[in-house]
Amino acid sequence: MIPELGQVALILALLLALVQGVLPIIGAWRNNAALMALARPTAAGQAVFVFAAMGILVHAFLSYDFSVAYVADNSNLALPWYYRITAVWGAHEGSMLLWVFILNVWTVALAALSRHLPQPFVARVLGVMGLIGVGFLAFILFTSNPFLRELPMPADGGDLNPVLQDPGMTFHPPVLYMGYVGFSVAFAFSIAALLGGELEQGWVRWARPWTNVSWAFLTMGIVAGSWWAYAELGWGGWWFWDPVENASFMPWLVGVALIHAQAVTEKRGSLPAWTVLLSLFAFSLSLLGTFLVRSGVLTSVHAFASDPRRGLYILGFLIVVIGGSLLLYAIRAPKVATGKPFAALSRETGIMVANLLFTTAAAMVLLGTLFPLIGDALNLGRVSVGPPYFGFLFVLLMAPAVLLLPFGPYLRWGRAEGRQLTSMAMRAAIAAVICTGAAVFFVDGKLRAIAGVAGAVWVAAGTLAYVVKRWREMPFGRRYPAEMAGMLVAHFGVAIFLIGVLLSESLSTERDVRMAPGQVEAVGAYQFRFDGVRETTGPNWRADEGVVTILHGGDVLATMHPQKRTYSRGQVQTESAIDPGLFRDIYVALGEPMDGGNVEGAWALRLYHKPFVRWIWLGGLFMMAGGFLAAGERRFRAKKSAATVATPATEQAA
Repeated sequence: MIPELGQVALILALLLALVQGVLPIIGAWRNNAALMALARPTAAGQAVFVFAAMGILVHAFLSYDFSVAYVADNSNLALPWYYRITAVWGAHEGSMLLWVFILNVWTVALAALSRHLPQPFVARVLGVMGLIGVGFLAFILFTSNPFLRELPMPADGGDLNPVLQDPGMTFHPPVLYMGYVGFSVAFAFSIAALLGGELEQGWVRWARPWTNVSWAFLTMGIVAGSWWAYAELGWGGWWFWDPVENASFMPWLVGVALIHAQAVTEKRGSLPAWTVLLSLFAFSLSLLGTFLVRSGVLTSVHAFASDPRRGLYILGFLIVVIGGSLLLYAIRAPKVATGKPFAALSRETGIMVANLLFTTAAAMVLLGTLFPLIGDALNLGRVSVGPPYFGFLFVLLMAPAVLLLPFGPYLRWGRAEGRQLTSMAMRAAIAAVICTGAAVFFVDGKLRAIAGVAGAVWVAAGTLAYVVKRWREMPFGRRYPAEMAGMLVAHFGVAIFLIGVLLSESLSTERDVRMAPGQVEAVGAYQFRFDGVRETTGPNWRADEGVVTILHGGDVLATMHPQKRTYSRGQVQTESAIDPGLFRDIYVALGEPMDGGNVEGAWALRLYHKPFVRWIWLGGLFMMAGGFLAAGERRFRAKKSAATVATPATEQAA
């Protein structure tokens, strides 16, 4: 009867979410302290039952309870225990339960860490979180119940998708969801501010650490997903502009804009309406990502499910959330449309320009992702939108952002001094020219690689120059407050990322070859010697495993073992072999036998030399660290109910 307890827990969680979503908001409206006081205990109660349901589902997988249809479809007796835990969120029903589980993690954290905020505001915020929970709990119970029975119970189950049987999938979805769902907090703060008319800087300061942490988690999730795609799919790519990749990238772009807009509103009282709008869009795009992954309307190697009926529910929920929030925004627009003016040359202007670039880039990705659906709806046939579209337009939009990025720390609130900006630009430009000139001799004149070096050095030099400036001019305790340190670390991460992307894409070498045992092929400065194929087995698979020796200058660097695995249910999956390095990766994928399946004969292999590819993920980790650092700003935890507006005496320290 344990799975039935899981269903009961979800039902009770739904009832508590209804109470949490309705009564505290009414209490804030009527200034009823008793109703507002219900927000925290009902949030805690909902979390207890959701956590219990998740624990019961994990128990069902670990105990091989194949009477539960979801367990029977996604695991079997041979599946290792760690992948049985991964299988909990490896398909549609469990991934939705994970979504609600993480929503409750955020809600409990919000309830525990918001005791210094005004009670009516907290009641509205937790009420909005409760209403979001109602929508997703109802979706699980009525369309995607993970506890449905399969009787009679089969003796063994199916299997987890082999693509998901990878260590990266153990932590990629939970971390990505922490970012996705975390934007619900910024959304809830914005809705609470609109409902209560509290549209001064105070609510933005309260929301800022939550937004930074959400964005940092989303960055970590995207980095993990990029690594998984690179290591697992066997084609050596790290980003393919796939619809599901785009689904996580769009809220990330809007999140970048939101973080910077919140800084303007909190410190200067400018752009309040824009900040609210970005909060609504960030969460709406997270919901859109959920719709794309689970509706089946777009094909993706990353998708969890293909069920249009469920997609219709999520689409309806999306319409309610976006439509309702925009309607509330329109009603309150006269109150939020004001903001303090600022000069053309100021930090506010710089942030606004960057915001426009990032939101335009998000709109471009959204259009390209949905265009196949638009083409079908207009009877234009199957329209394919791929890397040529995304790559060209994204670079076109992001190049100005990279150019402006080093100026950000130097720009002052209200009005900036052109002399400092000119001095910084000259130093950074000289460094970029010198490094780019030196790099030309090593990149064979490839334009993208040259642009990558120039852009990265430009950003890094400007950032490091500001680090030195702060060190010289500011007293020790005020040199690098958490918010400033986070910004500088994240900006430096952009420089590392630029090096990784543009150099790896420009200088990578790829060869598809037919190799017999003993044959040697050269790729770049490395030699690949194919030593044949042997058979090997794993816990739930058998494989043809290649043996490839990597040589450089006659010395053996590594022996690699790419595999072609066949799982217990007959699925075939390529497992690439990677010899990693700080400045290059050697990557080998095993193809098909060329001599009628004889393991002793020739095989097709794909060989890669990928310079600087790990700098892509290193840059992402720097950006993630910057988000977490900035969230630790002491000012965000102050109990004062109104934000401090920057003054000429304090703006440089901020």
